[in-house]
Amino acid sequence: MSDSVPEAVIYSGHPSWRSMLDFHLAGLLAAAAGGAIARLATKNWGLAIAVFAGILALSVLIGFIRRVATHYTITDRRLHIRRGILSRTEQHTTIDRVQNVETRQSLLERVLRIGTVDFDTAGTDDSQFSFEGVATPKQVVAAVDRAQQLTPRSDPLSRG
Repeated sequence: MSDSVPEAVIYSGHPSWRSMLDFHLAGLLAAAAGGAIARLATKNWGLAIAVFAGILALSVLIGFIRRVATHYTITDRRLHIRRGILSRTEQHTTIDRVQNVETRQSLLERVLRIGTVDFDTAGTDDSQFSFEGVATPKQVVAAVDRAQQLTPRSDPLSRG
């Protein structure tokens, strides 16, 4: 297959907002603490509410940016993970190197309907390759299966 042929995107997504509930809960608690401290320090309800709202808004914004800064893609040729906005980390592997696909869900993740999909790839024991916090782990597994069916496997014995 030539590199000039465009890749067909089979799955594209971000971690679910539900995967960041712990972060948002911590932001809510920090906002409540900030508001309480502002109220105790100044005896001014207006300032306390403003501090609470400001910290909560900042928490929501940071959570949103963290979520959209992670992007997962499955094409007919490769798996791709991109993380970051200002600094960027990217992981790639070809679809024919994927040997095993495993989904993990804790009890809380099952309740939230999110999960992690781990990929075991040939010859890469040193790096973790997983789509974390996805809302549809079964769809990700199905997308990998479709991609593998579309990609012809090379037979190592036929090389010569």
